[in-house]
Amino acid sequence: MTENYKPLILISNDDGVEAKGINELIKAVLPLGDVVVVAPDGPRSGMSSAITSTVPLQIKLLKKNTGLTIYSCTGTPVDCIKLGINQILERKPDLIVTGINHGSNASICVLYSGTMGAAIEGCVFGIPSIGFSLTDHQPDADFGNAAYYAALISRKILKEGLPQGICLNVNVPGTKEIKGIKICSQTEGQWIKEFYTTTDKKGETQYWLTGEFDNFEPDNPESDEWALANGYVSVVPTQIDMTAHEMIDKLKHWELINEKLRIEN
Repeated sequence: MTENYKPLILISNDDGVEAKGINELIKAVLPLGDVVVVAPDGPRSGMSSAITSTVPLQIKLLKKNTGLTIYSCTGTPVDCIKLGINQILERKPDLIVTGINHGSNASICVLYSGTMGAAIEGCVFGIPSIGFSLTDHQPDADFGNAAYYAALISRKILKEGLPQGICLNVNVPGTKEIKGIKICSQTEGQWIKEFYTTTDKKGETQYWLTGEFDNFEPDNPESDEWALANGYVSVVPTQIDMTAHEMIDKLKHWELINEKLRIEN
């Protein structure tokens, strides 16, 4: 980049444009470049990489100041990224940051998270992308540490970039004291006891999503859940290529079935 070049940063989230986390993220990265926000007009947690295909989308300009423009969108976090890149921005952004999510997106949660869905979508477009989350669900959560590390890591990625097909899943523990950054793997585990039931006024059973996280490797110091439990910011390089490459050679013999069928026919 030239000395006078000002990076363009696109921001989204899944907690909605009015959420505390996204406003803390805006303040954190605003000194780094021109910021455009395209975020859902309300909460869209758990949307993963969902897109809206059956109804039209709408966007609304909420603020336009020097260096900061904010839009709300009726769609999902991924819709917001797509609209931002394809319809709103005049050039490709230099960086996409999402969050700061109100709650952890470590381990298997990366598959469900709308915050990470938006970051992964940025990665699909070949744009360095980072999803930030704070492991605190309290309404009055302190985003100070999360905002500090969001600025620190964003500045580093603007300078160094990321490989094609790789984005970052960054989780910050909701503790006052942070020991530093730890580069991690995604913890192996799953959610269990995922629903509790109630009965409505008509006597019909209702199922409410809840659950407990079953950590398969609680003592693995290379995992993100261990890092967070021990006071570190976890950074997990996350790839969009979900191919299990090591299985390709193991399954190659299946292709012999094609030859067998050709001979028989």
